[in-house]
Amino acid sequence: MALGSLLPELLPGGPGRTPLIERVARWAREKPDAPAYTFVDYSIDPSGAHVTLTWAETDRRARAMAVALRRAAGPGERAALLLPQTLEYMMAMLGAMHAHVIAVPLFSPDLPGHAERLIGAYTDAEPAVVVTTRGALPHVEKFLADHDVPQPKELVFADEVDVALAGRWEDDPVAFDDLAYLQYTSGSTRRPAGVEITHGNVTANAAQLWAGWAPEKPDPELVSWLPLFHDMGLISTMALPLVHGDHAIYTDPVSFIMNPMRWLRLISERPGKNVYTAGPNFAYEYVASQATAEKIAELELSGLTTCLNGAEPIRPSTLTTFADAFAAAGLRPGAQAPGYGLAEATVFVTAAAENVPPKVVSADRDALTQGELRLCEGGSERASALVSCGRPSGQIVAIVDPETRSELPDGQVGEIWVHGPNVAAGYWRNSERSQDTFGGELPDSGGLPSRPWMKTGDYGVVHEGELYVTGRIKDLIIVDGRNHYPQDIEVTVQEAHPAVRPDHVAAFALPGEETERLVVVAERNRRVPLGRLDVHEVETAVRGAINVQHEMSVHEFVLIEPGGVSRTSSGKIARAATRRRYLDGELATTAARLASRG
Repeated sequence: MALGSLLPELLPGGPGRTPLIERVARWAREKPDAPAYTFVDYSIDPSGAHVTLTWAETDRRARAMAVALRRAAGPGERAALLLPQTLEYMMAMLGAMHAHVIAVPLFSPDLPGHAERLIGAYTDAEPAVVVTTRGALPHVEKFLADHDVPQPKELVFADEVDVALAGRWEDDPVAFDDLAYLQYTSGSTRRPAGVEITHGNVTANAAQLWAGWAPEKPDPELVSWLPLFHDMGLISTMALPLVHGDHAIYTDPVSFIMNPMRWLRLISERPGKNVYTAGPNFAYEYVASQATAEKIAELELSGLTTCLNGAEPIRPSTLTTFADAFAAAGLRPGAQAPGYGLAEATVFVTAAAENVPPKVVSADRDALTQGELRLCEGGSERASALVSCGRPSGQIVAIVDPETRSELPDGQVGEIWVHGPNVAAGYWRNSERSQDTFGGELPDSGGLPSRPWMKTGDYGVVHEGELYVTGRIKDLIIVDGRNHYPQDIEVTVQEAHPAVRPDHVAAFALPGEETERLVVVAERNRRVPLGRLDVHEVETAVRGAINVQHEMSVHEFVLIEPGGVSRTSSGKIARAATRRRYLDGELATTAARLASRG
């Protein structure tokens, strides 16, 4: 049975049909001195230098940026954002949305680990203008000189735009169907593609996220460190506060990685507020691993209303670890809200209900791989733990048989399809892929909209009115006619031996003569000294565990050095990219490292 319904206010003629960007001016009129966006800069002050813009200042700066952009680019041309995550980044996004210039939220070229993604996205977008800062200019100039990428007509320095330009802006209302920005996917299975996000899409998804995640509560505030070039960071940090004119406090991802406790300290500093935050699974695992009794004693988290957990597979153990670690600091049992989303739906699709502890079910692995959710005892070796991602808000989710295009009943595994005003129209300059992804139709809709449906490429199942995501269709491993979800195998591998680094395992298939062959690539755990490491022992343990728990053999197991497993910009395991590097012989193996030591 399909989940969800459309929000009446977002339907034609509804009160929510005001483009989100126009609300900046509204809040500037109604609450000019209220804080809008605060950036916390740890690069100039280890304790965090807070720089805040009021709604009146945000309105003026965004309009000034719009004037600067319109001088450099015409309506419909692209502006690539190649600058650090500061207040200037936020103003560049808002200014582009005012100016009818299509923003391309990217990042400064000196950000490590993302060079290939930057080249691909920048080249695909063909920007007419690059927005950067004077400090980032050397990195931008080097990027443009070193790579075969389109050269922009002009550079706009976001930190040098004269605020007085705001007085020269002439209102040019945007339409719901106008493109607001290109959200480049993180590319876990293929090259990044630019999802065409319209003003209608971002307006709808912000309203949906608010309705499902942050319903009417006094003094709500958003605290985030998520990258603004990523869909979850952009919508939660930029768009969500625009719905009701609330306050967003954010820092940059590097500051979080260097000291994850900064995230929780920022939340702890908001007494008397209803604080919302979001992050991928690894972030909650990471911050819990760095917590000590002394650090926890300094926190006050009773005001933390919701922690949205999304953007990558959610592990039940992470939910437990985070809850246990910070219960003493006042973390509410129902604060954690697992969710599901993707760039093609702007970002937000479903989330668990507030004030309810996360739901986890144990599913029989064999039945699951045959397309059926059958509950079993949690301690069973045949059990797969699935986390509920809750219900949709303002959109409709259906589980569909991808072969017959028919809706499946509850308890049956199929492809997750999404319908709603937040679903993008297509991919930038890729009509064939757009039709394949966004052109889903239900021949026998049974009261549901017949089209258009967005095919997510994810397997899922509905149980007791909530969505459970089971895996990526393209990642499915089929050996001897049986389906295996790679994440189940990866959990088995990391639990097989302490020398395997947790959450840094990639399982994938290679073609064989009669059936697919399983290959497992795992990073070495730095906590296990090289001098005491026996690679053969690790391999034997992994092969044995997979044979017992999954009844399959491993074609090849490769233990590699830390940092070798590819990941997407949102932190997901990039199995396809790891597979390519494995086939190309690019992985630095631990065996080779040991051999070089003599």
